[in-house]
Amino acid sequence: MAASIESLLAEIAGIEDPIDELQSLKTALLSIPLSALRDSVSGQRFNVIFSLLLSNEREQVELCVEILERILLALSPVSLAQNYRVELQGGLTHPNETVKILAVTQICRMVGHPEAATEILNNHDILGAVINCIGEENMAVAKQAIKSLSKLSHSKPGLDMLFHSDLLKVMKDVMATSDIVRYRIYELVVEISSVSPISLGYCANSSFISQLIGELTGDDPLIRATAIEMVTTLAHSQHGRQYLAQQGIMDKLSNMIRGAETDPFSSLYLPGLVKFFGNLALMDSPQQVCETYPAFQNKVFEMALDPAPAMIGVALDTLGLLGSTVEGKQVLQKSGEKFKAVLTRMSKLASFGATELRVRSLDAISQLLTLQPEEQTDDLLALTESWFHLLSNQPMDMIRNISTQPFPELHCGALRIFTAIATQLWGQKLMISTPSFMEFVLDRSLGRTKDAKDAKFELVGSLVGSSTAAEILGSQYYIRLKTYLREGPYYVTAVATVGTEGAD
Repeated sequence: MAASIESLLAEIAGIEDPIDELQSLKTALLSIPLSALRDSVSGQRFNVIFSLLLSNEREQVELCVEILERILLALSPVSLAQNYRVELQGGLTHPNETVKILAVTQICRMVGHPEAATEILNNHDILGAVINCIGEENMAVAKQAIKSLSKLSHSKPGLDMLFHSDLLKVMKDVMATSDIVRYRIYELVVEISSVSPISLGYCANSSFISQLIGELTGDDPLIRATAIEMVTTLAHSQHGRQYLAQQGIMDKLSNMIRGAETDPFSSLYLPGLVKFFGNLALMDSPQQVCETYPAFQNKVFEMALDPAPAMIGVALDTLGLLGSTVEGKQVLQKSGEKFKAVLTRMSKLASFGATELRVRSLDAISQLLTLQPEEQTDDLLALTESWFHLLSNQPMDMIRNISTQPFPELHCGALRIFTAIATQLWGQKLMISTPSFMEFVLDRSLGRTKDAKDAKFELVGSLVGSSTAAEILGSQYYIRLKTYLREGPYYVTAVATVGTEGAD
């Protein structure tokens, strides 16, 4: 096969219109497994294919890209760096976007390999061209460039090259192109900063982080919203949170929540602020965050009762996030009547809201009601039981009614609530005392989609896995549940057909 690839390359080199030959080469390459292809191409040069990229014929260029994608994937990153640096650098400035994506994708492979990365670090022009790709109109090119530079920064030589050479000026020049490109550079900087405290130090010393923080209080509410999103990503790492706290950013964001009441454009960035503190609470401590920044918790409750759908959705997600932990549940319970009003609203939205809000309400309720076996103290069981009964006068019927409606996402959301209470003693007692509920659980004809069958199977698994289920539900139902579990989520009962002699 190596000989046929070589002969095809020789044919291609000698003709003006090589479309058919390129197609034959592509077919030949795709017919060889990648492991075998590595041996076939390792000793050959493919300069002729690279040279054919310099054409205005779109079909020719795209065929060459497909061929090179296959060939270069078969080569090691070190082999690429040693043999095709110049060709790939040319691809970074090619007018065709698919060529740019090919080039920057292969460079990404190289910078992720220690030995190949050294070759790239010694080539200042390639790195400058990759940085310029962040300013490209095509988002796929820009994303791949960001990924490449982020990988490069995982080593100290990579950080030094990006931040302690004139490539820093290239980054700042590209950043000045437009608001969109500026935020792509911020995205890169936040990705680099998240790796380690040392990486964050490089980014902070280069003034990128302080510039991003300055955007939080800019005049444009859309830019504020994007800056909040970036800062939220930075807060995902512990060292990132420590840095933001030292810079007083948490206080600044809390004050922005307070000031939002007098800002007519606050709806553009307020959801981002709430998400920031919701994530902060989950990563650190719900109690500490809610006590230190009371404006956050008050705003979540206020948004949950807000008539604007955009506000409600974020509040529901945040309440679910807070209530997914024991500490968060206790914080919400301490707020007393405020939270009861919110829970009542969530119940109404789950039953009568727009479909998206119904789904988000059901998901939040299931998170609020979930307790792991080791968390099931008397106090916490009493808490989740009281919350469940706040949903409706007949909460079991209410949730079951939602589950029978012809919307798969609602069906699954309702089943997740039943799964949440299925491991809790009071939940099992409610299930066995609710007429026909166990038949509903065991009925495989309800919910035809894969997701619905998986959700029902999870509910059955939660019941069977509980140490109290056999006693509470009784041996008859427990044995049927175990059989359901053994048969799997997609089991179909075979129906025998009886033929009549002489019938058609």
